[in-house]
Amino acid sequence: MRVPRTFAFVDLSGFTHFTEVHGDDAAGKLLASFRAVARDVASERGVRIAKWLGDGLMIVAVDQADAVVFSMELQRRAATVCAPLTLRIGLSTGYALLFEGDDYIGSAVNTAARLCDAAGAFEVLIPVDQIETLPEGVRTIEHSPLELRGFSEPLAVVTLSGDPVIADRNDTGELWTRSPFVM
Repeated sequence: MRVPRTFAFVDLSGFTHFTEVHGDDAAGKLLASFRAVARDVASERGVRIAKWLGDGLMIVAVDQADAVVFSMELQRRAATVCAPLTLRIGLSTGYALLFEGDDYIGSAVNTAARLCDAAGAFEVLIPVDQIETLPEGVRTIEHSPLELRGFSEPLAVVTLSGDPVIADRNDTGELWTRSPFVM
């Protein structure tokens, strides 16, 4: 089944070197902190962590704006929790094949993964032609086209920047104040 989704690949850049310098225990603690923050942000933004990739992850979002806010908020929180390491993030929106019920394959997935590989420290990349409505507070910065492994043509991309205005996504607070009875 082909479904429209936004995918983000996230990489904790410099993790191998950090492990070499600081040892397995320190790397394990840092990775546990990173994963805890990623879980929190994913839960708050309504995106699903589709898979953990060692020192990275892949998320799936139904709404592109949720993936953008997730990426920007994860960057912000990880800057403290994961210091001195940085995140690199690639985003892509499009149709993908839901494969065997729990995995996604297709060009949107591949594009997000390759953009993550090409991103620099604290950089969130997205193809120009895939931008839908950006969340308030997020802007684009010009980026030169990228030649990505496996793609025949350079891809026009932008870097996302700014601080998204984060609207509260859950409405459970109101459940405690509503009457359970309808009159």
